[in-house]
Amino acid sequence: METGKLKERARAEVARLGGIRAVVVGAASTGAAAARFLARAGASVTVTDDKKAEDIECAGELRRLGVELKAGGSAGAPLDGVSLVIVSPGVPFGHPLLAEARRAGADVISDIELAWRCMDAPVYAVAGTNGKTTTATLLGRVLSEAGKKVFVGGNIGTPAIEYVDAGGGADLCVLEISSFHLETTRTFNPRVGVLLNITEDHLDRYDDFNHYAATKWRLFENQGEGDLAVVNVNDPVIAARVKSSPAFTRGRVVPFTVEGGLDYGLYLSGGFIIYRGESGTEVYPTDGIRLKGLHNMENVMAVIACARAAGVGPSDIMKTLACFSGLHHRMEFVRELHGVAYIDDSKGTNIGALQMALRGLPGPVVLIAGGRDKGGDYSALKDLIREKVRLMVLIGEAALRIRAAFAGATEAVMAESLEAAVKTAHARSSSGDTVLLSPACSSFDMFKSYRERGERFKELVRAL
Repeated sequence: METGKLKERARAEVARLGGIRAVVVGAASTGAAAARFLARAGASVTVTDDKKAEDIECAGELRRLGVELKAGGSAGAPLDGVSLVIVSPGVPFGHPLLAEARRAGADVISDIELAWRCMDAPVYAVAGTNGKTTTATLLGRVLSEAGKKVFVGGNIGTPAIEYVDAGGGADLCVLEISSFHLETTRTFNPRVGVLLNITEDHLDRYDDFNHYAATKWRLFENQGEGDLAVVNVNDPVIAARVKSSPAFTRGRVVPFTVEGGLDYGLYLSGGFIIYRGESGTEVYPTDGIRLKGLHNMENVMAVIACARAAGVGPSDIMKTLACFSGLHHRMEFVRELHGVAYIDDSKGTNIGALQMALRGLPGPVVLIAGGRDKGGDYSALKDLIREKVRLMVLIGEAALRIRAAFAGATEAVMAESLEAAVKTAHARSSSGDTVLLSPACSSFDMFKSYRERGERFKELVRAL
């Protein structure tokens, strides 16, 4: 859809919200942003949340906007006359209120779907189990430094609906999209959709891995002529789905891989990223790229494909790639002490992230892992653990399950806290080792977020 038509559609969609009755499920940052936008658009809004009213930070602000707040759960939330229900990302698809709303004929959608309907600029959407935050951030940086006005948000930083609520005005919107968003999209159609990988994650939420993978694939379900799919064909799950999807043809899809050459798309060859595309063959030297590791080369290839689609030239892309050093808590170098490197990968909250982290390190590794289990199959990494890890220090609720999965692959010891884990890793490491925090689990058994876990790890390492 052309930009002019997008703006026209956005105005019409916002106008349609006036006077409707809407329910927002969840009052965290995303739900609160959706409620504010709907109220200012003239909708009659009710917000439900499991927390007590005094624990909801935005309660006062929402009430001043005329929003009705149903704290302490969704029981009794009004559905009579409600035509729109917005689902916060953390609320599961099968939540009883959502099922009741669907039966009542309400439009049950994610905040991303709501934002998309009201957006005035083309969307470049980045999805995948791992790497999407780095890729979305880097893409936003490349586009911005090339002179474009860019909004970057969604699952990262600012909720997408806040961009709409602020009046829009960007040339491009780069959105990080999670599977939670895609569960309830209806018309969402990014101009460019990026799918980096699909590995086991959130299996405590989905029926099985196929259900999870199919949800990720919904990123492309509304794309048509003129839209672009940028996909990692080195990922076997993605490669199989590309082959079985007749719409994924040359010009409609841009494949990339770190293994082997392609007649069309991006691949790694020696010290270069090669892009064979509509404009001919382009070469990007990897020694000029500050990010390192195979997983980051995948992220960079996706960014190059998107930036070229947006009209940014190779030299401008390389200028940004030469300066971008990555994100906090994602393979972040903390310090070196007595020849031992300490790396914070606290954002590695699933098995695929741990796999990527270990693939990018030469070894030997002293691995700190564990936390709240997300239902994945740890044993799939047993050979890699045997090859790279000489000691595992395990923490959190999943520690015993991880130890059992890797039995016989390497030595494993238990630690009652992150503090104890860092002390053990420090005491047992030798010059040439890497101490890696890559938990393969969420942080919620011991910390408020992966950020808090990562910051605590860095504090402990710096104090050694």
